[in-house]
Amino acid sequence: MSEHERSRRIAAPPQVVFERAGNLDDLDHWLPQDLHVHPGEPPAVTVHEDSTGQDARALLRSRPDQLRMEWGTRDTDRYAGWLQVADSGDDESEVTIHLSFFDEGEDGGTPPAEAVDRALEESLERLAAQVGRHAGG
Repeated sequence: MSEHERSRRIAAPPQVVFERAGNLDDLDHWLPQDLHVHPGEPPAVTVHEDSTGQDARALLRSRPDQLRMEWGTRDTDRYAGWLQVADSGDDESEVTIHLSFFDEGEDGGTPPAEAVDRALEESLERLAAQVGRHAGG
């Protein structure tokens, strides 16, 4: 099992950040660029990975009252993750993304740690840009 976590401060209130992060139509704008989420019957989604050309059945749960999203694969225990938005004061937010990969022995194992960490950093940067565009900043 491998665990990865990154955080970033975003200059916007937590509710605004969570709204942008949790909008199913906007997920492709901030997720790693080779992942695409296709909504199904909630909480079911399909995640398409460009690099493999494969679709994975997944679950995505949004908990607006906790400013939290949780996700993971449905048919295998390949990965799970969460996003948490916290109030940092002065209309700023701290966003944390956490990923856990469980199937280290299957299908070539987990992605390299450096690639996962870079993807998390880039996702947080894109989310910050999405929030800034939505807020007109």
